[in-house]
Amino acid sequence: MKHAFVFPGQGSQFPGMAKSLYENSAFAKKLFEQANEILGFRISDVMFNGSEEDLKQTNVTQPAVFLHSVIAYKSIEGARPDMVAGHSLGEFSALVANGTLSFEDALQLVSIRATAMQKACEVTPSTMAAVLALADEKVEEICKKVSEETGEIVVAANYNCPGQLVISGSLKGVEVACEQMKAAGAKRALLLPVGGAFHSPLMEPAKEELKAAIEKTNFHQPTAHIYQNVAAKAVYDRDEIKQNLIDQLTGAVRWTQSVQSMVKDGATKFTEVGPGKVLQGLVLKIDKTMQVESVN
Repeated sequence: MKHAFVFPGQGSQFPGMAKSLYENSAFAKKLFEQANEILGFRISDVMFNGSEEDLKQTNVTQPAVFLHSVIAYKSIEGARPDMVAGHSLGEFSALVANGTLSFEDALQLVSIRATAMQKACEVTPSTMAAVLALADEKVEEICKKVSEETGEIVVAANYNCPGQLVISGSLKGVEVACEQMKAAGAKRALLLPVGGAFHSPLMEPAKEELKAAIEKTNFHQPTAHIYQNVAAKAVYDRDEIKQNLIDQLTGAVRWTQSVQSMVKDGATKFTEVGPGKVLQGLVLKIDKTMQVESVN
């Protein structure tokens, strides 16, 4: 009987996010003001009063989702996770929850990561697409075939739950792959409204920048295992945690496999902390016997 805490990634943001936390808690307000200072702009104003368009900018989205998640987590009385995980960006929130990173250090890293990813997106026009109702192996096979035949980059990027994968790569690579996925029987293969090819080799320039920042950051001994995206298993060693965080930018988010590992290791309850309820739904699609809830 283990309790897992999970944290969402980019895409869960919405106008007005975390406003009630700020208004109803002096502690939350203090953390938001601290974040405004660290980031050098009033992100709280964008979160509470900005439009959907304002919140879509990567350099705003990532810190905003991180702040909502971490401040919501810190507002839970007596929270003691047995294990933690985060979807993509959510991994940084998870590392604050298990004591590996301080709030300040994690926010700095998230800000550097967001800016570096934004820059990488501008260098090469690229995109992502959701593929529904096609076996993982078939998606991987088509991505490999398209890459070999066209010389374009396209890879499986997010294993969200059985029958729901996201592919990532160059505009041409993703377009050709989508056509072939549909021909192979996918229910849908649709482009996502994202600025670039996250979790693909096209993020290599951002990876170098993030690596330099991570190597200068103090990582503490975790209080609970983290199930990281690229490893999809329990990780406790600090050097391994650092390397997995770096590799995550160009590697796949193995969410299906991570949740399966957590269940295998005794998880029976999942609490999603942060904006939205996407991860709860994914957990139930991976294992419908799990107990799920959200704190947002």
